[in-house]
Amino acid sequence: MRSSIFPLLLLFFFCGNAQTAIKYGDNPKAGKYCKVNGIRIYYETYGTGKPLLLLHGNGGSINAFEKTIPYFSKYYKVIAVDSRAHGKSTDPGDSLSFEMMADDFSVLLDSLKIDSADVIGWSDGGIDALLLAMRYPNKVRRLAATGANIRPDSTALMPEVYHQMQDEYIKNKDKVLTDPHQKNDWKILLLDVFQPNLADHQLSIIKCPSLIIAGDRDVIVPEHTIAIFRAIPHAFLWILPSSGHPTLIEHTDEFNKKVHAFFEGKQF
Repeated sequence: MRSSIFPLLLLFFFCGNAQTAIKYGDNPKAGKYCKVNGIRIYYETYGTGKPLLLLHGNGGSINAFEKTIPYFSKYYKVIAVDSRAHGKSTDPGDSLSFEMMADDFSVLLDSLKIDSADVIGWSDGGIDALLLAMRYPNKVRRLAATGANIRPDSTALMPEVYHQMQDEYIKNKDKVLTDPHQKNDWKILLLDVFQPNLADHQLSIIKCPSLIIAGDRDVIVPEHTIAIFRAIPHAFLWILPSSGHPTLIEHTDEFNKKVHAFFEGKQF
């Protein structure tokens, strides 16, 4: 088992250990690597049709979508990606940013000869989806972002989450790390401690239809989710009742069907 001194808020981002016939995130039949911006990005593809890009959260991997891929692969060509420094994707650098990740996904789409795709992003993946639409507007047809934030402070995160992250950073910031796994975990933690840093008005450049989602008991403050929705010109808001951060896990059927309807342009 990989050793780590950093929990990375896995309590909040945990997506379950349900057994599936296909081991998403570790499926040799579906998985490939692509050289992207000097690193190797791992991705898996399922199904045929219009492209759909899936972007996971902090400390996660493709496996976070084990309940999403089976549904959407019946209608779309699903491209599920391990973000840099996550899962099987490599990243030897010392720093990490959401902008770097958005750039990675843009290059990956180019390498797959995909002009534009629908995008589902969860948590940090939701931030990535927003930034992808901001930086490469022609590459995102429609997006669904669940549990995303645009600031790393107590106005965006629930107090217990914000303070846990700050305590973890303060406790470990002076440690000298030599183990590569621990260094990678630290880099991933710092990503959420200090990023993202977007102003509400910056979201106004997103032109694609956007479905902004959160649970009513999410780790993201409800008012923050509403502010994101209000800042995007062609946005829709969906707050799931009786749901925490993993909306796509806790309400699988409803999530899949509603997001699918949104992608197909049906009345929301």
